[in-house]
Amino acid sequence: MTIRPRRSVLYMPGSNARAMEKARELPVDAVILDLEDAVAPDAKAKARELIVASLRKGGFGSREVLVRINGLDTAWWLDDLAVAAAGPDAILVPKVSTPEQLHEVAKHLVGVRAEAGIRVWAMMETPLAMLNAGGIAAAARDPQTRLAGFVMGTNDLAKDTRARLMPGRAPMLPWLMNCVAAARAYGLDILDGVYNELGNAEGFAAECRQARDLGFDGKTLIHPQQIAPCNQAFSPTPEEVVWARKIIAAFDLPENKNKGVIQVEGRMVEILHADMARRTVAIADAIGASGMT
Repeated sequence: MTIRPRRSVLYMPGSNARAMEKARELPVDAVILDLEDAVAPDAKAKARELIVASLRKGGFGSREVLVRINGLDTAWWLDDLAVAAAGPDAILVPKVSTPEQLHEVAKHLVGVRAEAGIRVWAMMETPLAMLNAGGIAAAARDPQTRLAGFVMGTNDLAKDTRARLMPGRAPMLPWLMNCVAAARAYGLDILDGVYNELGNAEGFAAECRQARDLGFDGKTLIHPQQIAPCNQAFSPTPEEVVWARKIIAAFDLPENKNKGVIQVEGRMVEILHADMARRTVAIADAIGASGMT
């Protein structure tokens, strides 16, 4: 399976053609062309047209392109799904609270003749989603759902639960880890929510490091100035890559072929550490190949 870096994922209003044009030059791993929160009701039809034109123009290089549609409780989402015909990498579905919603989206993706390679990502941002995280992730067992990942919607989650957004995110930690566990149980990637304080670079960097340590693959962003520190936080350090290569090389030695535990430079290392090391190297190589350092 090919590993794609998803360290930095930038939201861009689908109604802003200039912003989408700029996305082709930003050192970001993925962009989310937004039809939901960032677009006013009277601008949604035009935004759809702009996104389709942008997708057909291409030029995003190695950047993954997702399109966030409107929620299934709105009058717009069925029309939004038509953008799948223009070939985005994925459709991002907001406010997913039950697995049945993903089956509904899957049914209509067939109707708009979306290519088989187009994936679906689910926004996890409601109290019910937190209770149903395992069931939602389990929908990935049905290939027709196309489910590939979760995106945390921490602002909506705070609004609906009345939990406070605060440094360290103590009120959020149980939900964040619940969603990480659900995602990993079913082979999904998972992205952290946005950080709202553009003027607080130190706070943003700290939250990126926290998300990395919690097990997230990357973080969603609201401004290009957040890309570089986000990429840095979610990239393996040179020292981590060197150590990973040493572990791999040690387990590849003929005398260690059938061993579950060995010593590397005086440290006990298990076969599970070799698996982790291979992923570290794969991510580092993928980042290098993308040019988005």
